[in-house]
Amino acid sequence: MTKNDIVNQIAERTGIEKIAVQATVEAFMKSVKNSLSEGKNVYLRGFGSFIVKKRAEKTGRNISKNTTIIIPAHKIPAFKPAKTFVEKVKKNLK
Repeated sequence: MTKNDIVNQIAERTGIEKIAVQATVEAFMKSVKNSLSEGKNVYLRGFGSFIVKKRAEKTGRNISKNTTIIIPAHKIPAFKPAKTFVEKVKKNLK
């Protein structure tokens, strides 16, 4: 499912114009990105959490040059679904 599919589905279900729905979806995504870039997690009850995970420094290998490299500590965005969300997906896949 793409962002356009989501916009179309919301517009059909609510009767709101697609342009307004698209602006709302874009604003939501921008808010989530801004919050995560500031190090703030986003919690949506019953859906899940957009969180910032910290990765520790580690040693890696450059296979082409056969050398060891240090991968510095960094942060990455992640999504953790709510338990009810996970249960519903599991139930519907059976």
